[in-house]
Amino acid sequence: MQGIALLGSTGSIGRSTLDVVARHPGRFKVVSLAAKGSNPELLRRQALEFGAGLIACEQVGPADILRSDKQLSHVRIVHGPKAASRAALAENVDLVVAAMSGTAGLIPVFEAAKAGKNLALANKEALVLGGPLLLTEAAKAGGEVRPIDSEHSALFQVMGGREPIGVKRLFLTASGGPFRNMTLDDLAAVTPEQALRHPVWNMGRKVTIDSATLMNKGLEVIEARWLFNLPGDDISVLVHPEGVVHGMVQYKDGAIVAQLGNPDMKLPIAYALSCPERLELDLQPLDLTSLGGLTFQEPDVGRFPCLSLARRALSKGQAAVAALCAADEVAVDAFLSGRLEFLRIAWLVEQVLNDAPSGNPSSLDQVIDLLAEARVRAEDLLARKGRSERDGE
Repeated sequence: MQGIALLGSTGSIGRSTLDVVARHPGRFKVVSLAAKGSNPELLRRQALEFGAGLIACEQVGPADILRSDKQLSHVRIVHGPKAASRAALAENVDLVVAAMSGTAGLIPVFEAAKAGKNLALANKEALVLGGPLLLTEAAKAGGEVRPIDSEHSALFQVMGGREPIGVKRLFLTASGGPFRNMTLDDLAAVTPEQALRHPVWNMGRKVTIDSATLMNKGLEVIEARWLFNLPGDDISVLVHPEGVVHGMVQYKDGAIVAQLGNPDMKLPIAYALSCPERLELDLQPLDLTSLGGLTFQEPDVGRFPCLSLARRALSKGQAAVAALCAADEVAVDAFLSGRLEFLRIAWLVEQVLNDAPSGNPSSLDQVIDLLAEARVRAEDLLARKGRSERDGE
């Protein structure tokens, strides 16, 4: 019986993880659940159904609601900025499933790594922002890092782990998002509602916008660079609209091995929970005879420059990667709230990246400081842009 701490249990990855766990009741035990707390009723149902002994909420209000529930009298309920870390470090936790979006999940992931917990990562930021630091901590403490991202899981499955033995190149695939065939003129008029309609995956708002700008693929290149210990130049991105091939590995002898499947996050989640064993899943198998064909093409970085910006940040160092991520968070939030045009997301990120320092932070505290500085810079640029436009009017 493997004890699981699920960080981000009320999000899409968290709910899918519990679906997998429910199919294998003798295999996994949900020890703790963590979430921001925006859906306390769902947290309540999850705790009761899966017998979690600890619930961690970032917000005090939802935590108090749960504490007042008599059916949860046997459950320990904690709140505050360190609540997720307490869930990750709870007694009898063997595997931490990190599905909290954004930088909020950084600290609990690092603390779990230092404690020697195995990690199943759906949180991109942990590897993107702190890849070398996180993997060093995990190696020292004896924990394993497993990817849940569909593309990195595909590579992980093909390679049988994270060691790039005989590997020449990795291929990450991208659906191209909802705007892959749009002209620049069309992109200039894109609305948040349009950008949130992804053609293949059902994801959170931030990740969905990142997919539309191809920033998501840029972050995945950075993630793969650290996870698989290969230079960024050896990691390619291909637009693959069918969304069937999730990742490919080219070996030194020229052979290319791919992982294919219908787009369903339960498959990479299940593999992260049980690898190298494969669990029985009630998923629709891929019907190869109905595919008709598979197409691949180079991404158009002229229309979607965020991919190039991510590569530029990677080459500059992890301090620049922190600036990239912080600026992107500010830009995406501004776009979703109607304060920034779609094409200006890349503009704001580039302006912040231009001023970003080179080199690599030596601690998580430095990463967090760099994020804060870059956010201030991005917000300042955004405010100046708004004042300039109002003055022009």
